[in-house]
Amino acid sequence: MKKITLIILILSFVGVKAQESLNVQQQINQEVWRSFKKAFETLNAEDLNALYADEVLRVTPQGIDTKNKFKEQNLERFNINKANGNRILLDFWFDSRHTNNDTSYEVGFYRIKFLNKSEESIVYGQFHIVLKKIQGKWKITQDWDTTIINGEEITAKDFSKQPPLKFN
Repeated sequence: MKKITLIILILSFVGVKAQESLNVQQQINQEVWRSFKKAFETLNAEDLNALYADEVLRVTPQGIDTKNKFKEQNLERFNINKANGNRILLDFWFDSRHTNNDTSYEVGFYRIKFLNKSEESIVYGQFHIVLKKIQGKWKITQDWDTTIINGEEITAKDFSKQPPLKFN
C-alpha cells in the first residue's frame, strides 16, 4: 500500500510539473513567438530586436556574434526588403522544449518564404534558442540556427514532419 501511495504522489508531482512547463511555454508563445513571427512578417526589425536580451550569443553558419551585430543587420535587411517591396513569411514548429520558470531551451524547424515581384524562394532550417526571464519578460539570450544537419540540407520534407504553429 505504501508503494502505491508513493507512486501516486510521484505521478501527481510529475503531472503538476508538466502542466507548469506547458503554462510557461504558452506564455512564451504569446510573449515571444507570436511577436517574433509578426515582427518578421511585417519587416519590423525594431520589434524583432526588442525580443532579444541586451547580451545575446548568436551563432549561424557565418560565425559567432557576441556584439549584437545581428541586430544592426536585421535593421538593414528589413529596410532593404521594405524598399524593394519584398515580403517575408515565417513558419516554424518545435521539435523539443525544456522549460522551467525562468529558462527555456527550444529546438525547432523553420520555413522562410521570400517573396518579391517576380519570384519566390524558400529557406528551411533548424533553430536552437535559449530564453531567459529578465525583469519579468521573456528574452532570447542564445540563438543558433542552420540550414544543414549532418552535411545534409534541410528540406521541405524535414519541415513537413509537423504542422507550423498557429497564433490567434
